[in-house]
Amino acid sequence: MERNFGVEVVFRPFIKVEGLSSKEFRQSKINISDYSAIILTARTAIDHFFRLCKELRYNVPDTLKYFCVSETVAHYLQKYVIYRKRKIFYSETGLMEDLIPIIAKHHKETYLMPVSDVHNDKAVVLDNNKVKYVKSVMYRTVSNDFKPGETFDYDMLVFFTPAGIKSYTTNFPDYKDRHVVIAAMGQTTLEAAEAAGLHVDVTITPETPSMASAIAHYLKKVKAEEEKAAAKAARAKKATAAKAPAKKATAAKAPAKKATATKAPAKKATAAKAPAKKAGEKK
Repeated sequence: MERNFGVEVVFRPFIKVEGLSSKEFRQSKINISDYSAIILTARTAIDHFFRLCKELRYNVPDTLKYFCVSETVAHYLQKYVIYRKRKIFYSETGLMEDLIPIIAKHHKETYLMPVSDVHNDKAVVLDNNKVKYVKSVMYRTVSNDFKPGETFDYDMLVFFTPAGIKSYTTNFPDYKDRHVVIAAMGQTTLEAAEAAGLHVDVTITPETPSMASAIAHYLKKVKAEEEKAAAKAARAKKATAAKAPAKKATAAKAPAKKATATKAPAKKATAAKAPAKKAGEKK
């Protein structure tokens, strides 16, 4: 994208993730050992699940079953377990809907789902399909505040979560007066942007199913408009330049008038003969 459109992409998170301490987790009164399967929707969930298990001194059993929303999430488990020796299942499409049939085949399992304090609507799919599970908050999303004097001169801001919208409006109270292009992904993020009074210019569509493709489509459109405007300006400049020489040629005739004016000295010369007449009168 940077090469094709001559833009600079900067990764500057508006939010950051903080894990709950073991003390905070105990207050939820959830006992991890009561569950035989775990539903994982993100790599962050994996990190904080194993972190808490370590802090709680709980040895994760080899019999624990892992149900992941995508193959990418499933492969991330290799960071903590021997992948080939564990019962790991995942959705081929990356959609929670396609994980449901797999979960249905293991309906006797007791499911635990690690989530953030502010999480997306993936759990709704489980509720709609009457999957018996328990959500467990293991980490929280907090605002990643900008430091005083930190440069903020971006032309486009890209948001993936409602928390990012909240962080932006909190850090910059004058956000409505800032003339930047807003890109947002996800229904909840779009709703948060609308509630904050932000106009969303870029979002995913069936034609542009990813945020990268949506941004590229927008930049392509802007580039085409700029090239069209530049071509129009060039034609106007060329047309103006073509008319300019004709006016200069007309102005060049002015010196001829000056030549007529130079006849004045001749009168002076005639006047200069007057003294000779005066001299003759004395004779």
